[in-house]
Amino acid sequence: MERFVQLHAHDNIIIALKHFETGTILNVNGNKIKLKEAIVFGHKIAVKPIFKSDKILKYGLSIGRATQNIVPGEHVHSHNLETDYLISDSK
Repeated sequence: MERFVQLHAHDNIIIALKHFETGTILNVNGNKIKLKEAIVFGHKIAVKPIFKSDKILKYGLSIGRATQNIVPGEHVHSHNLETDYLISDSK
């Protein structure tokens, strides 16, 4: 059984619900996605090509922009994602 979730049909990422090893092949909506690296529980995986400055979609909404090109099967995290969420000063 695949162990990931796609939270919205328009999302260009999925969320890992377990640790995946490099080279694991996932069937995502009929598309075979080969993981480029190990992915840990709770982290994002690209399921479509995402080009630099494209929006990263989770829950059908933008959570940030790609800081570089991201290929399907690649880990999406702070090294290639600039968040839409701002840290506010609560003073």
